[in-house]
Amino acid sequence: MDAGAPHDAGGRGPQDGGGLRASLAGLTTRGRSFLAAGIAAGMCAYVLGQSELLRVGLLLAVLPLLCVLALHRTRHRVSGSRRLTPMRVPAGSEARVQLRLDNTSRMSTGLLMLQDRVPYVLGPRPRFVLDRVEPGGRREVSYRVRSDLRGRYPLGPLQLRLTDPFGLVELTRSFSAYDTLTVIPRTEALPVVRFTGESSGYGDGSRRSLALAGEDDVIPRGYRRGDDLRRVHWRSTARYGELMVRREEQPQRSRATVLLDTRRLAYEGAGPGSAFEWAVSATASALVHLLEQGFSVRLLTDTGDCVPREGGGFTSGGQESAEAAGLMMDTLAVVGHSDGAGLSRACDAVRGNGAGSGFGGAGGDGLLIAFFGDLDDVQAALAARMCRRGGGAVAFVLDSADWSGRPAGPAAATAQGLLPLEERLGRLRDAGWTALAAPPAVAFGELWRQAGNAPAGAGGSGSAGGWG
Repeated sequence: MDAGAPHDAGGRGPQDGGGLRASLAGLTTRGRSFLAAGIAAGMCAYVLGQSELLRVGLLLAVLPLLCVLALHRTRHRVSGSRRLTPMRVPAGSEARVQLRLDNTSRMSTGLLMLQDRVPYVLGPRPRFVLDRVEPGGRREVSYRVRSDLRGRYPLGPLQLRLTDPFGLVELTRSFSAYDTLTVIPRTEALPVVRFTGESSGYGDGSRRSLALAGEDDVIPRGYRRGDDLRRVHWRSTARYGELMVRREEQPQRSRATVLLDTRRLAYEGAGPGSAFEWAVSATASALVHLLEQGFSVRLLTDTGDCVPREGGGFTSGGQESAEAAGLMMDTLAVVGHSDGAGLSRACDAVRGNGAGSGFGGAGGDGLLIAFFGDLDDVQAALAARMCRRGGGAVAFVLDSADWSGRPAGPAAATAQGLLPLEERLGRLRDAGWTALAAPPAVAFGELWRQAGNAPAGAGGSGSAGGWG
């Protein structure tokens, strides 16, 4: 997966209003004392007629004002930038933030303190002290951020505090730019398995369909060095104003839909060790694995939302596929519980008959991987309807009682209006799913391997078709 590229985020316009008047407010206690002493000495010199005392008073009063003028000019000639590498990291991994300060003035700076604003989940607020930056000089410092919780976190704005050598004035400048760190779910490397009912090849050696069926059905593309000139399509060349060639054949990639049940009623608990977070991480792992195996993949939730939205909902390949993969990871980084109580929209999307879904009627094609939480009788029936006999369908079912440590059993589930875990798995298997229970003590890679070895309409060995 593309982890994001380094990015420069500079801020050259100050957010400090008030101009010189605001700079005067930056006088420290020492600076105000100097100014007050200078004014008092000047008044005494006038009353007493002492010219020497007047010179001392002028010196004491003018020195803080000169420092104010110098820092007021300097702070508008100091630029700061931030470089975040990478911009997208898995939960638990570190990202490096590099801060750069450039002195574009003709004067050396005094004591500087850099401070970057970061959310508390990323760690303490970083502070750096720079003694002096010569004219035209540059200073670079760096720090690292880390989060165990997925999400999108703003970094910035960068704040710069300037002081003069005498400690009479202290000014703060805030830059306007900020970056965003995206923490995606943890992913696990999955073994290469073949699910029952899945189309052959994992995208390798798949069917190829001719895109050129006739003069009117040609799908041209731009000419690339090395293309056979006999494939030049002159009609399209005249139309587009550039050399176009026939795209005579196009690989038919295997499709896969990964469904994530996000219903609030389907899960209990919160935090990195909760059932919902496990389902999100497992979904990310499945997406990454299927993309690596050459599948055309889409991410679907119980609300019927699909990522990517273009191209019928599936990744297309090449650079577009990499961008869609990043978009799916960004979606999983911020996905939360939905307020919907049912799987009807997801069922319509999977079966290809959702109104306005844009799936082109091919929603049921290819492999279907689903992660379900608690199901009642109605939701179990909807989940069963998603499975089509002609394609592979694998379901990983999580039980809230098992994950939260509460007493589990048919009586407890029935009291809450839910189906017992064994009955949920049984109904899904009867409909053609390869259904497995996902207990908290088993790695997803092991469940994935077990699902690949199980026949359609079955699960793994052990109690409840999962792991005991």
